Amino acid sequence: MTTTGAGPAAAPERPTVPEMHPQRWGDPARATALPEATAGLVELAFGHHETPAVADPRPPAPRLDPGLLDDLRAVVGEAHVLCDDATRRLRTRGKSTPDLLRARAGDLSDAPDAVVRPGDHDEVQAVLDWAVEHRVALVPFGGGTSVTGGLVARRDGLAGVVSLDLVRMKRLVALDPVSRTATLEPGLRGPEAEALLAAEGFTLGHFPQSFEFASIGGFAATRSSGQSSAGYGRFDAMVVGLTAATPRGRLDLGSSPANAAGPDLRQLLLGSEGALGVVTAVTVRVRPVPEEKAYEGWHWPSFEAGQTAMRTLAQAGQLPTVLRLSDEHETVLNLARPDAIGADGSEGADGDGAPGGGCLMITGYEGTPAAVARRRDEVTEVLTALGGRRLGTDPGEAWTHGRFDAPYLRDSMLDAGVLVETMETATFWSRVPALYAAVRAALVASLGEQAIVLCHVSHVYETGCSLYFTVAAPAGDAPLERWLAAKSAASDAMLDQGATITHHHAVGTDHKPWLAREVGPVGVELLRALKAAADPTGVLNPGVLVP
Repeated sequence: MTTTGAGPAAAPERPTVPEMHPQRWGDPARATALPEATAGLVELAFGHHETPAVADPRPPAPRLDPGLLDDLRAVVGEAHVLCDDATRRLRTRGKSTPDLLRARAGDLSDAPDAVVRPGDHDEVQAVLDWAVEHRVALVPFGGGTSVTGGLVARRDGLAGVVSLDLVRMKRLVALDPVSRTATLEPGLRGPEAEALLAAEGFTLGHFPQSFEFASIGGFAATRSSGQSSAGYGRFDAMVVGLTAATPRGRLDLGSSPANAAGPDLRQLLLGSEGALGVVTAVTVRVRPVPEEKAYEGWHWPSFEAGQTAMRTLAQAGQLPTVLRLSDEHETVLNLARPDAIGADGSEGADGDGAPGGGCLMITGYEGTPAAVARRRDEVTEVLTALGGRRLGTDPGEAWTHGRFDAPYLRDSMLDAGVLVETMETATFWSRVPALYAAVRAALVASLGEQAIVLCHVSHVYETGCSLYFTVAAPAGDAPLERWLAAKSAASDAMLDQGATITHHHAVGTDHKPWLAREVGPVGVELLRALKAAADPTGVLNPGVLVP
């Protein structure tokens, strides 16, 4: 195995990705007001009600005995044990709409008492041992992009809460170009990991909408799925090995590409959300950087027709690298954006490049020129035979240029008094129509006829797919309570239809009541037994995941 990334440039002390705004998504420099055209549509649909965030809220004073931190300073260095208000504020909660509504209202009651930044596995283990000894809650922090309340620890019976910030752990530890595997530390953000791999000629190919800020450790801890999952797979499928620090000691898993040595213990850590252990290194499958990328649009007369095309490709083993389908409502709003669809004179497009009604599909192809051409021809033949209309490259290019921007729009909508949130689920192909109708109906019934409910499919399998909903509605006088009621109604509808409560957003605290229903009483007992065995004192992200 080739070892790389040992120098200072590969292990920076400071994050190269900007800190996210404490009351908004993403880079503070990219926060903008609603574009004029969008603002007009919002005012027409919902009216306009300015709801500015509370300026510069302060977290409560630390409740942890300062003397308890001296041992940590000896382990990680005084500079890496931080108790100032600004740092604690940045490590308060994640980026769900409830998280943001609380932060915008000035509520920082969940702020950690301290932020500790270990530099390697041994330091993580030492911090964890300290937490067990002193009964202090530890909340592992990667990128802070959780949208399910996954960074809110329960304090009951514990001496305090510490954010275990993995931001210093940013190395490409090893690269095996023969086996095509790479070992990465958990604090690497998506762009940082891709840059390190690209310098060696490889890519992970994992690009969720949170890519710009989410971390390798977070991808593993939440079983993330990226926008190129049709070609590269889910993150948990990329993991071939991992190392974790637990309250019981070090755990090293994954000595071969596959085995029959009992249940796959890697799966206990993948998706565990920091409740069973702290991932300190992940060994993942990597692939050569694609020589060519091509994206294009297709028009379908209905959401159901587009889903049939997706299912046909998946079951024939002919999936492109990217495959996503917007329903009629999402398609209309995409076409309302001036930069979303353009004309390139391609076959099937109307004069302005936009299809007349129906649904928009995006297909993407990555690889060698020969591989891209071959798969593109195969997919084109299938989609054309099923009645799809090819729209050329403009829709695909528009999607690639704006695919990480949507969360910024949510903040601008909140400024204008409009709730915007997403939720996702997955089911088998035969159940998709009923699930789609039930979730839409539940959201409209809860939020009112004024609500806008959009949906797309972006993760497909031979047996089924995910549905990803985006909801917009007037915030009203009690926006948090209004959204929680809608979320509850939609979640009930998902389980009523036999679907999962989450395909890739994880459980956190928000989905716990429905997780218990999804896995049943025996499943809950098993989860609790795992928690008791791995974390007997209950200090790891208490209150998260385990019902």
